[in-house]
Amino acid sequence: MLRSHDRYAYSGILNRPDYDWPDGRRLAVYIGLNLEHFAFGEGLGAQLAPSGDPDVLNYAWRDYGNRVGAWRMLEDFDKLGLPASVLVNSSLYDYCPELVAAFRARGDEIVGHGRTNAERQSDFDEAGERRLIQETTEAIERHEGVKPSGWLGPWISESDVTPDLLSEAGYRYLLDWCADDQPIWMRTRHEPILSVPYPQEVNDIPAIAVRRMGAEAFANMIIDNFDEMKEQSARQPLVMGIALHAYIVGQPFRLRHLRRALSHIVANAGTDVWLTPAGAIAAHISASGAVPKA
Repeated sequence: MLRSHDRYAYSGILNRPDYDWPDGRRLAVYIGLNLEHFAFGEGLGAQLAPSGDPDVLNYAWRDYGNRVGAWRMLEDFDKLGLPASVLVNSSLYDYCPELVAAFRARGDEIVGHGRTNAERQSDFDEAGERRLIQETTEAIERHEGVKPSGWLGPWISESDVTPDLLSEAGYRYLLDWCADDQPIWMRTRHEPILSVPYPQEVNDIPAIAVRRMGAEAFANMIIDNFDEMKEQSARQPLVMGIALHAYIVGQPFRLRHLRRALSHIVANAGTDVWLTPAGAIAAHISASGAVPKA
């Protein structure tokens, strides 16, 4: 037998119960905006190009997202009336608290995203990972006044017990698994936790930083994905996430193409599309009981 995660059973998407999102809508669309902070000269971090030690080039490139890119994106979200799920490294509360406060002022959802993307939670033992989750959660609650309900691991990194630890810490949903276009319940040693789809294709890190996709092509991919999923959602309710990093798509030459893609979504949402944060998707599933628990 092959090793199994034993978190969920197989289920083909054409053979599941039908349900609706609020107001009879069929496609839920959310933006997952990653706001991340990195150590200078050590630890992990996405790379624009090879650099020396200390790595000034890549640290500064990533820091552009917090200093410029995220603010430009916030302006566009305001103009388009788009909510966001903001995936926050808790170290940002010390580094640039005014940035997180600006998204808080919009009423955006704050999602736990570890302490920093200079580390992977899968590199810790269970006690260390529990402490990472606890410190992140406590920092967000201290500044936001409420605990986060959702989690995305830094670097999408999970240990064998991550869903267990998140459920035990009170999290309702996680974003680490890109295995479906609908939310699915995952078994844990505590209470089930909901997996809300988070994309690894409509995601600027693998698309642009890894596959070197151009800005226009990435925007076209968002549009094509939306148009196709909107058609598919006539048969099944679906979730489309758009994963963004401020230091990548917040660059001016990419931002104008992202704006075009998001404007297309807003203009074509109609009465079938729910523009929402990820947490509202999880809350709807939990309240409605539309998806059978694992």
